[in-house]
Amino acid sequence: MIRVTVDSIRVNLLSQQRMVMLREVDNRRYLPIWIGAFEAEAIGSAMQGHDPPRPLTHDLLRNVIGELGGSVQNISIVQLQDNTYYAHIVVDVRGVRREIDARPSDAIALGLRVDAPIFVAEQVMDQAAVTLNEEDEEDEEESERPSLPPPTPRREPRPEQTLETDDREVNEENLSIFRDFINSLEQKKPPEEDK
Repeated sequence: MIRVTVDSIRVNLLSQQRMVMLREVDNRRYLPIWIGAFEAEAIGSAMQGHDPPRPLTHDLLRNVIGELGGSVQNISIVQLQDNTYYAHIVVDVRGVRREIDARPSDAIALGLRVDAPIFVAEQVMDQAAVTLNEEDEEDEEESERPSLPPPTPRREPRPEQTLETDDREVNEENLSIFRDFINSLEQKKPPEEDK
């Protein structure tokens, strides 16, 4: 297993889709995972250290695990199959290890709340990771990256609410990470029709 950290959450300025970028601790490889808007907000609020006035879903899960005598040991992204990532929340409950199936976005949101290490299986990194060369990293550091605004406290999340990005000029530097990701995908040839 390869140790990673949550590098950032990116927002595609054209489609408003979100992606969490996991970075290998001792390398320049990144694992991009497309996630939903609510999961992006949950991860972003945990990264920024915001504590909601009432527990939201991932806070509730953390509290339930703790009240039942468990502790989250780590988050593991274990498989990539048919363009879908699979993750495990590894929990210790009074000396018994449990691996709970989860979506990576939910597992990451929980892991950040309990300060648990995040790991990715080597075969998943080999399949889907992208490597930024030094020039790309310098460009990335110099340009402002789209990020999530600070979450606003609220009692209940509403489906009609969406995250909005700052008005930013769309240029090649801001879109380079998306271009690199798209270029790294294997193009599958559609099945031929029977004649």
